[in-house]
Amino acid sequence: MAVAARGCGGVWRRAWQRGAGGPSPAPRGQRAVACNARGGAVPAGKSGLAPWEPVVGLEIHAQISSNSKLFSGSQVQFAAPPNSLVSFFDASLPGTLPVLNRRCVEAAVMTGLALNCSINKKSLFDRKHYFYADLPAGYQITQQRVPIAVNGSLSYSLCIDNKMSQMVTKTVRIKQIQLEQDSGKSLHDDTRSQTLVDLNRAGVGLMEVVMEPDMCCGEEAAAAVRELQLILQTLGSSQAVMAEGQLRVDANVSVHHPGEPYGVRTEVKNINSIRFLAKAVDYEIQRQIEELESGGTILNETRAFDSKLGCTVPMRDKEGKQDYRFMPEPNLPPLILYDAKSLPANMNHQQVVNIDLIHERLPDLPSVKRAKLVERYGILPEHSFTLLNEDGLTEFFENVVKQTQMKPKKVIGWILNDLLSYLKQHSLTVKESPVSSFLLADLLNLLEKKEISSTAAKQVLAELWKGEGKTPLEIVKEKKLELIQDQKELEQICQAVIDGQENEVMAIKAGNLKVLNKLIGLVQRETRGRSNPVVVKQLLEKKLSQ
Repeated sequence: MAVAARGCGGVWRRAWQRGAGGPSPAPRGQRAVACNARGGAVPAGKSGLAPWEPVVGLEIHAQISSNSKLFSGSQVQFAAPPNSLVSFFDASLPGTLPVLNRRCVEAAVMTGLALNCSINKKSLFDRKHYFYADLPAGYQITQQRVPIAVNGSLSYSLCIDNKMSQMVTKTVRIKQIQLEQDSGKSLHDDTRSQTLVDLNRAGVGLMEVVMEPDMCCGEEAAAAVRELQLILQTLGSSQAVMAEGQLRVDANVSVHHPGEPYGVRTEVKNINSIRFLAKAVDYEIQRQIEELESGGTILNETRAFDSKLGCTVPMRDKEGKQDYRFMPEPNLPPLILYDAKSLPANMNHQQVVNIDLIHERLPDLPSVKRAKLVERYGILPEHSFTLLNEDGLTEFFENVVKQTQMKPKKVIGWILNDLLSYLKQHSLTVKESPVSSFLLADLLNLLEKKEISSTAAKQVLAELWKGEGKTPLEIVKEKKLELIQDQKELEQICQAVIDGQENEVMAIKAGNLKVLNKLIGLVQRETRGRSNPVVVKQLLEKKLSQ
């Protein structure tokens, strides 16, 4: 069980205070989108007042993909034996000093550039004090005053009414990205009534991405986090595996009437699933509305999401009420970054971080990859989202396209409708699929050459899924699934079906051509999928016109 990474409460307090005291919330048109009845402007309740307007902002802690920790040389490894990866500095022994990890700085700069942030050439480290058993020093080294990146944006897309064909693109502002160290992990043993501490995670490098309160429902929050996750994985700055605690989300939620200041917010801490994030935000919105409608008040508190019960539960009063006693970190000088213009001529390039050099090395981001997929293969935009959302599916699709004669538009149907449904049914990833891209390409080539029907191809795919090592051609021969090439044999089968369906024949001759599909299906059943539906239709139409 992961302990919540303590976020920059001061940043969020200032954001909500601005809403409460001065500037009104961002224009409704900026945030409005069809979030069903759960988000956007919620209909008026018992009070009969104007609709409620939810406000959602996120703080996201992403574990930096690095071999060692942020300020020590300790190895970073998931699920290592407890307290086996702890240096003297991680344990906060007297006399130990932090040494900044260059890789973590470069990852933060790369992420900031990908999120359209301004990179501060001079950023500062601070101590944030609080006392937990899993934080040996009694403080966390973070960037409270001047973070490494500020004022960015993230564009993301989501469906309207769950329809993939109707998508809208929205943008959330990124307030800042800051470097900070993670805490350890507390393990609560209820049986023995004791708490154990594992410091393996203590000091691991984190990027905290603070999003402005620009969202209005769980669906928007989930879509924004999923896009950020894809960007981090594309950059390689974080593996962002939520199941391993590499991406943890704190959701800040409040509701108010349009035109009024922001309401009191609650913070739902340490959400480790995109699906749970959507549920937690939507539940909290409805909880606050119902509480206010019944005459109650919203407490400024920290809550947790209980995935089993599907609701949020109180944890404690807001940490913002405590004094974190922020102070400059005395053992770390300012972090100085350079670009091509500011880099001194006599400077050793190996000893500095060059922003322009990192910018040149940025890979294509998910939005660019989607556009290229649509342009290159002629697939629908919504299909490009599915390809990127499933890890490894884009590579699988492109490998199939390279090895088959079938057009990409038809290939995408087989991958998304058939292969992906098998994978989800058996809870497997693309990389765990027993059907390789080579085998699927072989199968689609048989279909494209009209050696088998689409019905037979689905039977072959089901056999391939068993993973018995057979090729599609071997399965076709073994199951006798080849298309019937004998025209006379096919004509005899069609005639037999016509002779046995007098009512259907009369309906077709009376002008009800839809009934013809039933006759085609009967021929397919009679031939066990070994007949070409197009040829069958032509033969039936010819015989029925006589």
